[in-house]
Amino acid sequence: MSFVGSVSAFVGRTFAIWVIVFAALGFFLPAVFIPVASYIVILLGIIMFGMGLTLSLDDFREVARRPFDVGVGVLGQFLIMPLVAVLLTRIIPMTPEVAAGVILVGCCPGGTSSNVMTYLGKGDVALSVACTSVTTLLAPLVTPFLVWLFASQYLPVDAMSMFISIVKVILVPLALGFALQKLAPALVRVAVPALPLVSVTGIVLIVAAVVAVNQAAIASSGLLIFAVVILHNGIGYALGFLAARACGLSLAKRKAVSIEVGMQNSGLGAALASAHFSPLAAVPSAIFSVWHNISGALIANYFSRVPDDKAGRETVVAAE
Repeated sequence: MSFVGSVSAFVGRTFAIWVIVFAALGFFLPAVFIPVASYIVILLGIIMFGMGLTLSLDDFREVARRPFDVGVGVLGQFLIMPLVAVLLTRIIPMTPEVAAGVILVGCCPGGTSSNVMTYLGKGDVALSVACTSVTTLLAPLVTPFLVWLFASQYLPVDAMSMFISIVKVILVPLALGFALQKLAPALVRVAVPALPLVSVTGIVLIVAAVVAVNQAAIASSGLLIFAVVILHNGIGYALGFLAARACGLSLAKRKAVSIEVGMQNSGLGAALASAHFSPLAAVPSAIFSVWHNISGALIANYFSRVPDDKAGRETVVAAE
């Protein structure tokens, strides 16, 4: 198991590289990965089950201990990213499917890889984990409502169906993982070192499948979508940092909120877009998954050079 743990740790550290590699494989070898598209929901469920195995009561005690800090991160996540997405769809001409996909990924909860990037950037990891946990648990209610509010002008939105989908792929696997953690802690402790490998495998397969299904569309309009994703992600980092500073949070907390706001659960976005809109609507989520892991590593490297002496860092085993 130590070998598996070592491989898992290596894959987790090089996550961004694997996402790029499999996105390229999906583009150049679409026939290999198109069959995987029918398993996107199952793959995401496995990833969320793994997250459930790592959740602890301390994550939620952090919410009770620092409600204001967590509130800033959660509100930033569900206000900044959806509104920036809407603004971009108004400014940049794009098809209704792509516009709906951009808004959908903007309405998703925070991605768990934000916890790792916050750690690498010497930010407040406990705050990052708490924000990710809360936005993930709120996603079944908040994400369908925001998508209905902002994206129904582009495509029909069945908010109730989307709510049920998120419950199935997020809450149920999370609950099962958390329950197994309590019922069989020894088994979970053995399995935890392999979780980054499982999570990375799931995400790269989702990205490869979405890219493969939309290979022709990406070839014709991929640069436009990529530009929108870069703007969306970058503005999210900047406004998250500024919002945290405006609320008087310390540098370590500002780093955490910035990364938390900018990084999305793009795997959920791809799954929802594929199930409720169209394959093309899933492309922004797939490209976001590629880009935000690159940009997250870059901003973490920058943040690490402006450390806050008061920042406490914790080891986090998480991957999107």
